[in-house]
Amino acid sequence: MAHDSNAEHLRAELKSLADTLEEVLNSSTDKPKAELDKLRSKAEGALKETRARLSDAGDKLAHQTK
Repeated sequence: MAHDSNAEHLRAELKSLADTLEEVLNSSTDKPKAELDKLRSKAEGALKETRARLSDAGDKLAHQTK
């Protein structure tokens, strides 16, 4: 059960990251620089968080398979 919950949580985070990056890419031509900086910061934070969670999940998976 915990595995399914973790997988679902990671899927949700990856979707959120993809949505944020898509928003940055789609709005890069029609937004003021301050708003683009805010979106970029949001995307960078989401990417950093997702990378950390994926790393943790990978470590857990490696530990479980040993």
